[in-house]
Amino acid sequence: MERRLQITTLVLWLVFTPVFALWPLPKVFEHGSSTLWLSANVRFVYKKTDPPYQLQNWLWNQFTLLSGFDATDNERNVLPEEILEPAFERMKHNTINQSYVPRKFYSRDSEFEPMATGSRLFIEQIVISEGPSTNLENTRFINKRETYSLRIFENGSTVIEITSPEAGLRALETLSQLFFTHSKYKSEAYTPYAPVHIVDGPAFEHRGLNLDISRNSISPKDVIRTIEALGANKLNRLHLHATDAQSWPLEIPALPDLSLKGAYDLSQIWTTKDLARVQHHGLAHGVEVFLEIDLPGHSNSIGHAYPQLITAGNAKSWSDFALEPPSGQLKLNSSDVSSFIAVLLNDILPRSSEFSSHFHVGGDELNTNAYLIDPTVNSSSSEVLQPLIQSFFDHLFSITASHSLTPIIWEDMLLDWNISLPQDIIVQTWRPSTSLDSVLAKGYKMLFGSRTHWYLDCGYGNFLDPDPQNPKSPVSPPYLDSCSPYKNWRQIYSYDPLANISPEQRHLVVGGEVHLWSELADSISLDGLLWPRVAAAAELLWSGPGNILDEATTRRLADMRERLVARGIGAGMVQMEWCLRNEGGCKI
Repeated sequence: MERRLQITTLVLWLVFTPVFALWPLPKVFEHGSSTLWLSANVRFVYKKTDPPYQLQNWLWNQFTLLSGFDATDNERNVLPEEILEPAFERMKHNTINQSYVPRKFYSRDSEFEPMATGSRLFIEQIVISEGPSTNLENTRFINKRETYSLRIFENGSTVIEITSPEAGLRALETLSQLFFTHSKYKSEAYTPYAPVHIVDGPAFEHRGLNLDISRNSISPKDVIRTIEALGANKLNRLHLHATDAQSWPLEIPALPDLSLKGAYDLSQIWTTKDLARVQHHGLAHGVEVFLEIDLPGHSNSIGHAYPQLITAGNAKSWSDFALEPPSGQLKLNSSDVSSFIAVLLNDILPRSSEFSSHFHVGGDELNTNAYLIDPTVNSSSSEVLQPLIQSFFDHLFSITASHSLTPIIWEDMLLDWNISLPQDIIVQTWRPSTSLDSVLAKGYKMLFGSRTHWYLDCGYGNFLDPDPQNPKSPVSPPYLDSCSPYKNWRQIYSYDPLANISPEQRHLVVGGEVHLWSELADSISLDGLLWPRVAAAAELLWSGPGNILDEATTRRLADMRERLVARGIGAGMVQMEWCLRNEGGCKI
């Protein structure tokens, strides 16, 4: 059943002004029509009402780097203001220096800005109070650590109540979206919505983007920009699909030839410092950045450095051994592969665990034909392969557990190969909704993100070339890709992964991810491929599915798009400007 998020207008506008602020829309959003101003001199006050907040060591390491503290004692408590003060400064910068004049949301020559003369009422300070709150603790939000309330009174008094510093990050982002740039007061910002009362929290714990950085080069700088946009949309996970058959961009100090020989070019290598910098930046914006090393399939790039570990590598008849070129998978019954996996994971997992509690082990699209020519197997029979696959992943899981990381795995290993999995694992689904039902029936936690709705690379055409010598080539007019059509933002927004899930199974649905595979994506096209469509997924993940899709939704998303553009994100269009200036004119 469709539902509308609660919006209560406390004070009527003397002249009707459309409301298009806030994305994702909070659960409770009550507002009026008085104007308040924010200057660069606004003060930040933090109040704590319970014992000092204990941060995990990896979060402490993050803020020692950002703030320059002495990191010799990792047991030192980090004060929440050491987290929130930088976030507060970012909020001021985004609000005053990187907002926009919303003229395209109003008809031509309309007087939509507050008067630029006379006395103006300013917000002098913003108080953030962290601790137990009856109002917040009694809510039904799934993840109370990100729950907050925000009040702006007509006299400018502004109070934010939070349950944790993470909630403070979300509240400050909401606050920034209430303000606009004035065409005459560029060093200040105004909100036309006072008084404001917001109570909010997420519907899902895991709200993410899966970004492939291996098939085409996507640099750390691009990912840092993406992290900032994710934080603006209250997403909290960035899943880096870091390696694939085509290239291995990650530096592994214990196995240096992996990137030196496996990356497309030395200039495209992600050094250990690059990765740490990206993961640090993620935590500062409330985004956990975790890695996927896709194994044992999609692993041909390992063969550039260690060809003895790969079967069916770079086969001329690649389509016999893979869904896309180049072919090549890790051998399944080789002690050398087991030793390689141990060295690889014991290098990268300790570094990753400083910033993340998850690690994705891959496990999708295993090609059985490759093992017909694997001398350690010599079979494509599922009866032969299944115990070998089980042993392979048991080895991975034991190493992952030794580093106290929660493993994530693609659905294929559970549903196609029926391997036994650790109880704490998260199964990521990518096929239609029947996969969700099957995973939940087995009692595992899961992530949604069906290719029918949340694959951002679909609809751009086939990247494969037709072979004139092959009359049976599958590449033919109109040269569609395998997951066409294009998933526009409305289709992404209308996805309902919970449609057939019982209330008893709901607790197993941890959240979801929207996906960008990079066969036809790189640094140049990245922003337009992601935004604003990722924002559409973000509202579903924050607010839950089933919200009404109407003109008000379009206008709010268009507002978020303008804010992203003002922050340097090359986001695509949401709506034609004429439609935004003429509310109601494009409904049919």
